[in-house]
Amino acid sequence: MIKRDLAPELIRAARQFPSITLTGPRQSGKTTLCRAVFPDHPYATLEAPDIRALATEDPRGFLAQFPHGAIIDEVQRVPDLLSYLQGIIDADPEPGRWVLTGSQNLSLLASVSQSLAGRTAVHHLLPPSRNEIVRFDRPPKSLEATLFAGAYPRIFDRDLNPADWLRSYVATYIERDVRTISNVGDLPTFQRFVELCAGRTAQLVNYSSLADDCGVSQPTAKTWLGILETSFLTFRLPAFHANLRKRLVKMPRLYFYDTGLVCWLLGIRSPEQLRTHPLRGPIFETWVVSEIAKYRTHLGESGGLFFYRDSNGAEVDLILEYPFHITLVEAKASATPSSALFRGARRVRRHLSRLDRPCSVVVAYGGEQLQRRTEGSLVPWSELHQADFWDPDAVV
Repeated sequence: MIKRDLAPELIRAARQFPSITLTGPRQSGKTTLCRAVFPDHPYATLEAPDIRALATEDPRGFLAQFPHGAIIDEVQRVPDLLSYLQGIIDADPEPGRWVLTGSQNLSLLASVSQSLAGRTAVHHLLPPSRNEIVRFDRPPKSLEATLFAGAYPRIFDRDLNPADWLRSYVATYIERDVRTISNVGDLPTFQRFVELCAGRTAQLVNYSSLADDCGVSQPTAKTWLGILETSFLTFRLPAFHANLRKRLVKMPRLYFYDTGLVCWLLGIRSPEQLRTHPLRGPIFETWVVSEIAKYRTHLGESGGLFFYRDSNGAEVDLILEYPFHITLVEAKASATPSSALFRGARRVRRHLSRLDRPCSVVVAYGGEQLQRRTEGSLVPWSELHQADFWDPDAVV
């Protein structure tokens, strides 16, 4: 068990709200975190058939077991339970009594918004960021090992082979979780769809291409991509829009939260394969963007992340937007520091100068040397978790 960055946010929420709702992908550490942060709370999981049956058939009796509150795991399995919990909270709104967890974002949040609106603080726990991974006893040392292993905590906690663990994870997800999220009849085709998405990580979302390559309709492709997002496997990064009087690309980009999962889906079975793999660049970009997204999420931040691309080819991988500042982030897998790595960001920076906000540049690259230049900061991958992207004064 390592210290998770989200823990202080949960403690803060428990002082203000009668309940906390924690969502995130399976095996991201939700149960471990909640039981560590709230050790005095009784624990019940609705994954167990007998407990789920009791909560379904006698919700009042189930909740009556916990007069002082409890941690209830996988609460989306019995969504009607939240309606009964609402009455208990309204009768006694003491902060911090109830902690609810779930692995399905949309279905759980729909139930929460209907029954517990204003009564619960919602947080998301994603796989650990590099900032957390280095707290394990044996974190990956090389870039290739880091990309290959991904970030699911059990791999590091038990020193498991990432490929073996991810094989079981994907099988469980496809065979079990997908059936509970949506009525996907053709599971082999859905698995092929997931693999195709992995091959398109860090690319613009093209439903037509995905549908054609998978042999399904565009509406099905959209629905299935929504399932991946509901499961916290992927996310769509929106395009940056401002009144720049330019023809900006409006389609979002597709990213996975975990590069280990991407590698497994692409058939990469060792870190060495990544050195010459044709998708090394997009996989590295996925790692950089997901690292920043995870770090911000675990600090309780949301929104403010975009990419930029216009019809003339000017683009930058990530924009962090603040009220009075903009930070441009480029991801370059190259290990050699060079001013050429700033080329794309320089071009976008000129385009954004008319917004009348200071604009800093950070290039995360596959090398080992930290450099501060007049055009921006060149940050090695191994120090990315130490770069303070959220303090505009901390970056050039």
